[in-house]
Amino acid sequence: MNLPENYIIKMKNLLGGEFDDYLRSFDEKRYYGLRANTLKIEPEELVKKLNFNLEKVRWCEEGFYYSEEERPSKHPYYNAGLFYIQEPSAMSTGAMLNVEPGDRVLDLCAAPGGKSTQAGAKLKGEGILVSNDISASRCRALLHNIEAAGISNAVVTNETPKKLADKFQGFFNKIIVDAPCSGEGMFRKDKDAIRSWEEHKSEVCCSLQRDILRNAAKMLSKGGVIAYSTCTFAPEEDEGMINEFLSEHCDFDIIEIDKSKGFDRGRSEWVLNCRKDIDLCGRLWPHKIKGEGHFLALLRKRGSDEEINLKKAANADLKLLNYYYDFMDEFMNIKINDNLEVHGHSLMRIPLNIDFKGIRVVRGGLYIGDFKTKRFEPSQSFAMSLKKEDVKYTIDFALDNPSLIRYLKGESFEVESNDGWNLICVDGFPLGWGKVQKGRMKNKYLPSWKI
Repeated sequence: MNLPENYIIKMKNLLGGEFDDYLRSFDEKRYYGLRANTLKIEPEELVKKLNFNLEKVRWCEEGFYYSEEERPSKHPYYNAGLFYIQEPSAMSTGAMLNVEPGDRVLDLCAAPGGKSTQAGAKLKGEGILVSNDISASRCRALLHNIEAAGISNAVVTNETPKKLADKFQGFFNKIIVDAPCSGEGMFRKDKDAIRSWEEHKSEVCCSLQRDILRNAAKMLSKGGVIAYSTCTFAPEEDEGMINEFLSEHCDFDIIEIDKSKGFDRGRSEWVLNCRKDIDLCGRLWPHKIKGEGHFLALLRKRGSDEEINLKKAANADLKLLNYYYDFMDEFMNIKINDNLEVHGHSLMRIPLNIDFKGIRVVRGGLYIGDFKTKRFEPSQSFAMSLKKEDVKYTIDFALDNPSLIRYLKGESFEVESNDGWNLICVDGFPLGWGKVQKGRMKNKYLPSWKI
């Protein structure tokens, strides 16, 4: 590795006797990871179904290492949203944050969606997940990953932390801050991270982190927890940032990271006049674990969470909704009649009746489908949120069926099934829609998702 000389000097001063071990880690292979989506499949079942050489990730129950020669993104189960490809150390933030069904979760710097999809699986469709990113282009990937995961109670926003904080003071009880950072922990994985480190100094990152954390604190309810993480080793962005935050926010305490999961302690000695309890934070080192560099702090706001009464949304435009109800009666085995809102020609199911007025919303809940002339057409995201048994007519391809790849490529072909809307599946897991007429299926797989 062609590491910058000033970086080598810095790390040698910080690590002392560990520096040679750290340097040798650059000669080792990088590690690849995937995480089972427990909204759709249990980790043990995924291991049985995937013909991969998988090894458990120590700090994440649903996380696995896979071999470099494997290509999980080419597997149809990836299209079905059964797993998310994620660097193993990056799984630690969502794994250590105790998200529970019914929580009000904000992922403040969410794209491309690894931590959001992890939190969304833990919510199990209850409560709300607001996934935000300041970059409009990155929000497209974020939305795709949330929809592929089948998360039905998410709202995707494209806002600044300050704009959100002005709107949602004291609302969320779990907040993820995967902060923009100097990326030192990614040097082995990503050579471009070195060039970025030389261009974007820690001082710039610290300014961003400071602003994001302050706004996150405003949005956290009493008793709530912020998970602050970076992929850098820089003390000023890690222990120093948490030390500064706690000096300004006396109503917060640090929750100790479980060191039995492979975490090293925080390094309070690396920061001038630092609190000793900063050692309760956690670090993942590439020369100590199978993964890249990561820092994590869990910050709890003192007090008890107050119950927030949120009304359910009122059904709107009953005339249009009748076309949706007709579709549900004809093709579905389930009823979804609550929290429905009509936005233009689209039907949404919002997770909670929350006022997002003044906020740039990319997707305000589960996009169920569109109203056409005297009919309703279901969406790709709706298909991904369903189970096979939810739909009356299904076409279920085995992995070795050539028609499976034809479907994922967007082709139409002959099938044996009932006329009308069919849920297309692989081994029982939904992929999207097809509309059958007289033995021929018109492919309704979302064009932007085609392989």
